[in-house]
Amino acid sequence: MFNLILFGPPGSGKGTQSENLIKKYGLKHLSTGDLLRSEIKQGTPLGMEAKSFMDKGQLVPNEVVIGMISSAVDANPKVAGFLFDGFPRTTAQADALDKLLELKKTSISLMLALEVSEEELVKRLLKRGQTSGRSDDTNENVIRERINVYHNETSAVAEHYRKFNKVEMIEGEGSIDEIFASISKEIDAKLK
Repeated sequence: MFNLILFGPPGSGKGTQSENLIKKYGLKHLSTGDLLRSEIKQGTPLGMEAKSFMDKGQLVPNEVVIGMISSAVDANPKVAGFLFDGFPRTTAQADALDKLLELKKTSISLMLALEVSEEELVKRLLKRGQTSGRSDDTNENVIRERINVYHNETSAVAEHYRKFNKVEMIEGEGSIDEIFASISKEIDAKLK
């Protein structure tokens, strides 16, 4: 099983590249945001627990998110692997994910981090904000703060996987096809 973490700041192209990865490699996309919404909609015990935290404006605890990931992994035994999007964001989450996957007799194969300059990210997000309806993509100060939070939180996660020689940095500026070719090259090298 090939399990991939796709990382990058807001506006780095994770969504676009995720779609390409799913098509080419047959990976199951696991977005923690989508998982949370799905579990809540289905009214599962984990979903109701998550909703109680969200309704109070609190972050959903790692144990609840890991429980949802565990359920998603169990529900998809025949997939080629999983594409983790937006998770893990902290080293505690990375440790928890590693332990969960070990129990399931698999592990993270590779972490790809898309590198894009802050000015390019701001430009992309402001442009996206004109069409997406996302209010957090229309204010440059909010965008810069989101990029800052990303760098502060996730650099430790990259260090965690770097210890296991599982991190590859990808130039995230250029055409969609050029970036996807770079991503594919790294994945293909790991799959050999």
